[in-house]
This record gives sequence, C-alpha cells and structure tokens, in this order.
Amino acid sequence: MQIKYNSYLGILLGLLFVGCNPSASTTTDPKAQAVVDSAIARSNLHLLANAEAAFDFRDRSYSYKMNENQFECTRLHIDSTGTETLDVLTNNGLTRYINGKVQELVAARQNAYANSVNSVIYFAFLPYRLNDASVIKNYLGKVNVLDKEYHKIQVTFRQEGGGEDFEDVFIYWFDSEDYILDYFAYEYQTNGGGIRFREATNPGDINGIQIQDYFNYKPKKGVEFKLSEIDEYYQQDKLEKLSDIDLKNVNVKLNNN
Repeated sequence: MQIKYNSYLGILLGLLFVGCNPSASTTTDPKAQAVVDSAIARSNLHLLANAEAAFDFRDRSYSYKMNENQFECTRLHIDSTGTETLDVLTNNGLTRYINGKVQELVAARQNAYANSVNSVIYFAFLPYRLNDASVIKNYLGKVNVLDKEYHKIQVTFRQEGGGEDFEDVFIYWFDSEDYILDYFAYEYQTNGGGIRFREATNPGDINGIQIQDYFNYKPKKGVEFKLSEIDEYYQQDKLEKLSDIDLKNVNVKLNNN
C-alpha cells in the first residue's frame, strides 16, 4: 500500500493498493465489473463513501472518516508505559503524534506508517476499494470451492499512482448467488514475497454494512503453486493457518446529508 507523498493522498481516493501485471489487460472486464458492483451493493459498503467507522485490531484502535472525498484515518497505540502513539492520515499526508506532540519523520518512516494504517483499513472493508481508479478487474470464470459456486475475479493494478506495491496481484471469490466475498488471496513482492489466502468468517451487520473477519493461511512448507491455483490447494489441505484477522468493537456511523 505505498507511497510517496502523492501516493498516500490517493490511497483512500482510488489509488490504494495498486499493482500491475505486464501481461494483464489495462482495462476492466465488464463481467468482472458487474460482479464487483453487485458485491459492494450486497454488502452496502458503498455507504462508506460518507461515513465514519472505528474498530480495534490486535492492540491498536483504528478510525475512518470519509466525506466528499475528504478522508481521515487514524491508528492509536498505548504501550505498557502509557505512551500514546497516534498516526493520522488525511488528504494532506501522515502526521505522527506521541503523547500529543508532533513527531518529525523521515520520508521512509512516514511511508511505512501510512502503509501500515491503510493496509488494515483496506482489508477491513473489502470489497469496497475494488472500484478504485487504479484497479483492473478480470473475470476468471465460475469455479467450485468446497461444493459451492463462485465468480473468480483477478485484480491487478495500473502502475501510475500505484506506489511501491504496484506489482501485487489479488484474486477474489464471490458467491454466485448472493455475491458475498467468501475468499480472497494475494501475491506480494515486498520482504521476499509470498502468497496468502483468506477465508471469511464471522460475518456481521453493523448499521446495515456487512463486516467480516478472516482466517489467514499460507502454503505449507515445501508446497509451491501459482496464485491462480490456490483455491485448489486450499481444498487439498495444502495451506496452513497463519493467523486470525479479527476486528473488535466495530462501529459504523452513516453521515446522512
């Protein structure tokens, strides 16, 4: 998720989590677009375009505000000594406060903190950001996963405005009947690269918006395959659970103008 100064301004404005596959189409497949539109509408996630939200993830608290393309995302951490670290990301960039005092940050640190804040918020509200301007969606057909039929959608990204993670590739599995996102996977290049697979669990309705937790998997040791094959390997028990992605104390407030 990325960044130089201009990139973080775009993360929540349509330039978030961008990646690019040189062999992929540079335009979105209309069938893939229709599936994503249906999924966002089914989950009511489009309402986040004018809303506030907050949740806890692990030992940090996050908030999100969006109104007429003006956004603010925050992350608060209080350590064992009582020191409060607050990261605030807005259209003007990221600012870090420690016990209320603004910290001077080098660009690399600023980028890393913005990336971290946005990655959590991005995943928390999937598939909301899949209509961002940088996203390229391709329809891979209908597949069965554990005897259930899904629309399989690949997502790549345009490099322009994409930031440091522009080569990441994602695949999403949407239920062919109700368009709920049940699985997604991604291949990343940073820190040596790797593949992850997430299974949705514990769906909940928060003020009309569907929010989900996930089980996070990685390939078992010695198992290698292409990202496009990961649903087959999941069914063959060749993935191992790495972590739980659980959101706590979720609140959503819709701003009705």
